[in-house]
Amino acid sequence: MKKEKVAVCPGTFDPITAGHVDVIKRAAKIFDKVIIAVNGNPPKDKKPVLPVGVRVKLIREIAKDIGRNIEVDIFRGLLVDYLRKKKVNVVVRGLRAISDFEYEFQMALMNRKLAPDVEVIFLMPSEEYTYLSSSLVKEIISLGGKVGDLLDKNVEEVLRKFLNKRKI
Repeated sequence: MKKEKVAVCPGTFDPITAGHVDVIKRAAKIFDKVIIAVNGNPPKDKKPVLPVGVRVKLIREIAKDIGRNIEVDIFRGLLVDYLRKKKVNVVVRGLRAISDFEYEFQMALMNRKLAPDVEVIFLMPSEEYTYLSSSLVKEIISLGGKVGDLLDKNVEEVLRKFLNKRKI
């Protein structure tokens, strides 16, 4: 019996953007199953706008349109511990530009040090999303701008509500 090829696509997803979705769709074509692992305890300097439960709910709604081989989960603590728990040894990360490379390279090497059996695969999004980041989208929305097709409409609506609450 052939072993199922499974990969974990970890991230904060605050919010999930069209760039994230593009990378997840690419991964879903390569792997039998892709687990979107939402970081439930990001670093303090990256405090999310959206609570983890809201992020998971939004991602699950989007995942329905991607395919049946997508699972959405929350992880807390070290990614390598989550991978061991799930018995997965492949991580998929999006790589937009050279500015991402140094951070992603450092994280991949640290994860390899902690778990030598873990492989990290980098997927590039479509060219139209290479400049896109969650931080940029949040800034545009908080300043009253429109993000068009860079976010799912429901994600944009929820994000606007949470950003407006922060202003009060």
